[in-house]
Amino acid sequence: MSEFTVRPATTRDVRGIQAMLEPFVQRRILLGKDLVVLYEATQQFVVAEDASGNLVGCGALHVMWEDLGEIRTLIVVDEWLHHGVGRAIVEALEDNARTLGLSRLFCLTFEVDFFTRRGFSPIGEQIVDPDVYSQLIRSPDEGVAEFLDLAHVKPNTLGNTRMIKQL
Repeated sequence: MSEFTVRPATTRDVRGIQAMLEPFVQRRILLGKDLVVLYEATQQFVVAEDASGNLVGCGALHVMWEDLGEIRTLIVVDEWLHHGVGRAIVEALEDNARTLGLSRLFCLTFEVDFFTRRGFSPIGEQIVDPDVYSQLIRSPDEGVAEFLDLAHVKPNTLGNTRMIKQL
């Protein structure tokens, strides 16, 4: 059970990503995503698969601004927790972020200790300058609203911690 690989997601992985996501949606840990949204975001995802080709984890990198991205939809199936899958997914997403020219990564998480060990720190209210804020607030993306800590997303983010990492 210790062998797995992390690779870019393909459209063939989307239904598997949705299947991994659903139990976390039911437990109110992650927000649900429509299948079409997952297909549209395929290129943002990496997946972890075991030696038999079964998906055991995933994560996505969403670009928010010229220097800022978000790690989202980070999932490791229960049987694979504490086997390095989450760490490997985050490392792959950080590599992707660097390739894209990003220098900061944001996450909204209940797993504060996990992300702290990866170099993330809790953030306060204002971490972008007013000009960038005025541009970001125009985004229809809920993740951007969560990053900005806007009031209309607060019911969905209760108990989560907003964290950031400098790459």
